[in-house]
Amino acid sequence: MKQIWVKVIPWKKKLVTTALENGADALVLAAGDSEKAKKLGRIPTVAPDGDLKWGEEVVEVTIRGPEDEKEIVRLAQTKKVVAKTTDWTVIPLENLVAQTNNVLVEVANLEEARTALGVLEKGVDGVVINVSEPAALKKILTSLRETGGETPLTIGEVVFIKTLGMGDRVCIDTCTQMGKGEGMLIGNTSQALFLVHAESVENPYVATRPFRVNAGPVHAYVRVPGGKTRYLSELKSGDEVLMVNSQGKSGPVVVGRVKIEKRPLVLIEARAEGKVFSTILQNAETIRLTRPDGEPVSIVSLKEGDQVLMSIEAGGRHFGYHIEETITEK
Repeated sequence: MKQIWVKVIPWKKKLVTTALENGADALVLAAGDSEKAKKLGRIPTVAPDGDLKWGEEVVEVTIRGPEDEKEIVRLAQTKKVVAKTTDWTVIPLENLVAQTNNVLVEVANLEEARTALGVLEKGVDGVVINVSEPAALKKILTSLRETGGETPLTIGEVVFIKTLGMGDRVCIDTCTQMGKGEGMLIGNTSQALFLVHAESVENPYVATRPFRVNAGPVHAYVRVPGGKTRYLSELKSGDEVLMVNSQGKSGPVVVGRVKIEKRPLVLIEARAEGKVFSTILQNAETIRLTRPDGEPVSIVSLKEGDQVLMSIEAGGRHFGYHIEETITEK
């Protein structure tokens, strides 16, 4: 997951509170200011006396030429490195991203932040926002959190539907309201996940629960931030999962509660990129997949030949991490 730090040197209480209220991951502070920040809210601090020690665990390098790039790559083997320059546009981000991790870039506006986080489709590991006005900081933080990342989606064609017996089904209740075309990527195999729509659709049976995705059985995978997957059975309050919309826009949401209950199930198979993949869901009208146009489709009305959105990847997973290895999952 990309880190968004805010630099508050010299101390400005309003900048600190703005960072806290708008989802910053950490504060970069001068010596002696960590204690003041902790009194305003719970957030990691990066400072000589902070949670991460500035100058030891985190270092700063100003890029002036190729030798500085090499120094960043060397330091990033054991520390987090904040790359900085007086002329931001000359930072060779592509070289750094291609060679190493643990690199953050100091930025002064939203355009710089988006560029740094998206370079070479991978992006640096994070940004350090350095602005003087709370309004500017709020705009950057809000925009970065709303935009999130990109998750490529493809179209699958439903080829088989079968009702199953009972199983332990997982509902993921989040701390975020989801709308039309939004949900989570769920599947029986890590190679293919289906975009399961949130329960944000009006229906005559139960009230909407736009914070919820009725995700599937305990064994299924769910995509989480950082390009990883987890088993549904592992999730608990306070964890993060990835919310994805029908255009592939994605971002982290916090799990508020997980409910596991015995429910009747249904198997759905779809063909995508020449292969057939499957998922299992609760057999109920309120559970929906997502059509290519973003419209939700209930599994009780789903039929062979229908198109649904999926996320496909090559290789497999080892402890949730994507690896380039031949793995067969059925």
